[in-house]
Amino acid sequence: MRRLRRHRRTVLALALGTSSAIALTWGVAFAQEDATPFEVTSTLPSWRAPGGLLVIRGTAAPAEAITLFVGTNQRATAAAEDGTFRFRFRVPRVPGRYSIALEVARGPIGRIELGRLRVRGLRLYAVGDVNLGDRPGTAIATYGARYPWLSVAPVLRAADIAIANLECSVSTRGYPVPGKQYTYRGKPSSLQAMARYAGIDVVTLANNHTLDYGRLAFADTLSYAHEYGMKTTGGGRNLDVARRPALFRLGGIRVALLGYSDVRPLGFDAGPTWSGTAPAFPSYISSDVRRAKNRGVDVVVVYFHWGVERTFSPNSRQRSLAAVAFGAGATVVLGAHPHVVQPIEQPRRRRLVAWSLGNFVFGANSPGTERTGILRMRLGHVGILRYGLRRARIGGVFGIQPILL
Repeated sequence: MRRLRRHRRTVLALALGTSSAIALTWGVAFAQEDATPFEVTSTLPSWRAPGGLLVIRGTAAPAEAITLFVGTNQRATAAAEDGTFRFRFRVPRVPGRYSIALEVARGPIGRIELGRLRVRGLRLYAVGDVNLGDRPGTAIATYGARYPWLSVAPVLRAADIAIANLECSVSTRGYPVPGKQYTYRGKPSSLQAMARYAGIDVVTLANNHTLDYGRLAFADTLSYAHEYGMKTTGGGRNLDVARRPALFRLGGIRVALLGYSDVRPLGFDAGPTWSGTAPAFPSYISSDVRRAKNRGVDVVVVYFHWGVERTFSPNSRQRSLAAVAFGAGATVVLGAHPHVVQPIEQPRRRRLVAWSLGNFVFGANSPGTERTGILRMRLGHVGILRYGLRRARIGGVFGIQPILL
């Protein structure tokens, strides 16, 4: 009888053990299914500008603490009720490579290595006057649309943003403005090569030649530029559009480029209902720069058509307009029209003015007008990090081709 009771107790114990094991197994399985995976759902970009914004998204357990490591710096946040989390932060202001990783305090600690983020300056390159008609047009007709850019294209294509002053209309239509001494018009294929081969990303149309063949040809100029992937500033179908900036979001920073002409042939100014260029009125400049800054733009670049031809120093008018732009929050001021290179200066830390970038693709007809170059700037969230002029000289068969020195 005692043996029978021991047998029953053994059977009962085994049964209880088996049921407990089954319950434990289901509990583990349930816990595994219920656990929110710790993962990153965004991708790490190839680079960011110093001080540029970076966003990292992912999922974890609800309310779970997540730590972000950027080099030796740390940030912390907690997942939302649905398990999602987001880090939105500015990367370091010092260029370099920074390891990016995330951790959650689980057993064991969960860690995700995202890789190394390159922090480098945004490359903004600027050149002066580009004319695709007149002598450059003759050279293009003889040697092809790429001819003016053969030497400089590799440098320009390395830019994140490359800007030029397009000092001609681009069309097969229209007639020269009566009584104007010089009128320039280039072919659409020339503008296509400027965009797709030379790598020019944006052109300012605020000058004294973009309406040389009337408003019909000016409309074509706008249309062809946009068709070939260029952005435009300083000119448009009405005054509001002409004053509108060309916007870029690159490397985690926003860049706005504005253009204004202080050399204004009669009838070239845009109006409320007619096309044309943006006049360099101080009230327009100040208002437009402030509006861009108020909308979250980090870097504002203002390109002026101003000054006196073939003079090697800025005049009081140039200095006055630059002061207006900087006072409103501009980071970079560029200039063209004198056809010669004027000084490049830093009026204050992280700011830059190039009073005149001179000719670029243009007939060099008098002493000094053949000297040119590519202004190469590195930008961060706070402005100019460094800059330099890659010098060139205009030469070639027709004397219109910028050749790097």
